[in-house]
Amino acid sequence: MENKRKLKNQGKWRFLNKFQFSLKKSPSIGGAGGSFNSYPPLEGAGRGFNSYPPLEGAGRGFNTYPSLEEAGGGDCLSPSLGGAMGGINFKLNKFAFFLRSRSLKIFPSHSLKILKSHILNILQSFSINIFQSPNVKILKFPGLLVLVSVFIFPLPAICVNQDTQVERLNLAAAEKRKLDYIYLEALSLKNADKYDAAFELFNYCLSIDSTAPAVHYELSSFYFQMDKPEKAVSLLKEAVRYSPDNFTYKMALASMLLHTGMYGEAAEAYEDLISTWPDKIDLNYYLAESYIQAGEIGKAIDSFDTLEEIMGMHESFSVQKFRLYMSLEQTDEAFLELTKLAAKFPANARYPILIGDLFLEKKEPDKALEYFRKAHSIDPENPYYIVSMANYYESTGNVEAAEEQIRLALVNDKLDIELKVGILTRYTQQLQRNRNRSIESANALFQTLLEQHPEEVELKLMYAGLLSMQGNNDEARFLLQLATEMEPEHTGAWQQLLSLSIQEQDFDEVIEVCKKGLEIFPDESIYYFYMGVAYYQLKKYNEAIEVYKKGLTIIPEEDRSLRSDFYGQIGDAYYHNKQLDRAFEAYDEALRINERNILILNNYSYFLSLAKRDLDKAERMSAQCVKMEPNNSTYLDTYAWIFFVKGNYVLAKLYIQNAINKDTTNSPVLVDHYGDILFMTGDKEGAVKQWIKAKEMGKESEILDRKIADETYYEDFDPDE
Repeated sequence: MENKRKLKNQGKWRFLNKFQFSLKKSPSIGGAGGSFNSYPPLEGAGRGFNSYPPLEGAGRGFNTYPSLEEAGGGDCLSPSLGGAMGGINFKLNKFAFFLRSRSLKIFPSHSLKILKSHILNILQSFSINIFQSPNVKILKFPGLLVLVSVFIFPLPAICVNQDTQVERLNLAAAEKRKLDYIYLEALSLKNADKYDAAFELFNYCLSIDSTAPAVHYELSSFYFQMDKPEKAVSLLKEAVRYSPDNFTYKMALASMLLHTGMYGEAAEAYEDLISTWPDKIDLNYYLAESYIQAGEIGKAIDSFDTLEEIMGMHESFSVQKFRLYMSLEQTDEAFLELTKLAAKFPANARYPILIGDLFLEKKEPDKALEYFRKAHSIDPENPYYIVSMANYYESTGNVEAAEEQIRLALVNDKLDIELKVGILTRYTQQLQRNRNRSIESANALFQTLLEQHPEEVELKLMYAGLLSMQGNNDEARFLLQLATEMEPEHTGAWQQLLSLSIQEQDFDEVIEVCKKGLEIFPDESIYYFYMGVAYYQLKKYNEAIEVYKKGLTIIPEEDRSLRSDFYGQIGDAYYHNKQLDRAFEAYDEALRINERNILILNNYSYFLSLAKRDLDKAERMSAQCVKMEPNNSTYLDTYAWIFFVKGNYVLAKLYIQNAINKDTTNSPVLVDHYGDILFMTGDKEGAVKQWIKAKEMGKESEILDRKIADETYYEDFDPDE
């Protein structure tokens, strides 16, 4: 049995595409899924490298309702903190989160601290029972528009009108006063950035009154930042249940559902919000987003239609509808949206160009040319006109004229470098999509632009990416090295050079690039990560362990996902260094930090099965993997193998067959395992057929050869060799 983990980490280099080694500065000229700055995955690279997260934040934040209006039904004490229309997407790298056991700390900007302190001081100036007084008035702050997300600093929307609420606990007066006092103290601690203590007090509030909606709401934000979205959703649902007329709670729940990928429920939540607060027009936009994410494109279009009925025709709505119709391949409806835009904005050359592009796609070049000429009459220097005309010439077979159009644009002194790069980018993307054209035809155009702007580092990085796609790695490396010399502190240049070294599996060079990167960027954990990867691939496990441990010293405690990944890498290195106890200790620590790290769950459970240790624990961890990704053939195979080791051959056969049916990699390891399992079920003939098939698929193993020759099962006691 060979090292199965090399199979089990299929896609582990997915992070290279995600990070693209140019995330911070270096441009991508390939667009989504086709970036010139992303490189193909490295085969057989060990475990878990795809889980290294981008260092530029944590993805999409919440879209929050933009108003400082009252928070919902009844008289509410706190305003809703939101952003401008469409909400804002905040990135978590703008804040420092300090997780200690169950709790966290958030340090936002200085101005937000002042705002929080100011509002809390106003709240605390009221000497009233905020849970009970029916006469509390809304606090209004005229002219104040706060662009923050619901869960950055979620002030409580404490509603005192309980007419529409689910029945609440009937507390004694003393208990009510106690609850009010503790709740305000928790808010005060939270405002003072004492999140550990605040978290404990909010939980204590819940022990006094498990039906207090404001407490559920506050705690939900803590669990969200602790990366426990399911718990956050559950708490918000409770807040809504006990305060069903509260807009803030309902909006937070809808946003959380959308953020966590529960798109169907999010759409239902936004539908409910719209039915209750139809005057809040922006909700239709969020509803449309929920429909889009849920794949309900038709309903999303209906939402934009509703927005148009309320607000009138708007460019952004029509453009969104155009894109949605195109995704449905309903070109006639998409064309109609563009013609409406062109009629409403006759001075905008963009729309005739898009209409012409549609005609080109429909293979009607004459009509396309008519619209291109119309666009040219509106704006003769529009750069997209040049690209569209180049596409027109290509569609008519006049390749030379197409490239001449682009070349003329690149030497046009009236166009700045950014426009020229944009033109060349779009043209290159068109070449990528055109299978009949070689992308190498863009090389001369890049060289023309580089001759004009030899000092442009970004241009060198783009061209290097293009050359790498063509397999011209030597020239690409020269450009990248030149870029790092011109701008030594250019993060994208170093990371693109690192990516190229990884692509070529030149691990000695990977180590050198990482060492140089750390001299300039000593706090960039990515260089520790891939230096460890390189040592691991060179089987220098002690060096890999040392590098990973150094990397851990610069990774903040609150970056739980990354710390978990590093401990997982340490576990792998210990395992392959035959130090099983230390390996399993490292895996335990990785899972203590991030219990849902699926790659570690899978590898740990498999390695335990090979060692025949803690098989029940291995089964539980593997079951978690299958539950999280039921169609992953690797995880199904691990689950099957654990049952095999435990002697449950019926379940082993069931899961290995499922794994093979869902395997898209043609893995010989799965087939070999299938043979082992069939042999143990008494199907000797079927087992030999599978072993032979595994060998034909490329698996090389002395044990496999013996199984085929002797037509019997042999246990592989050293599967990593």
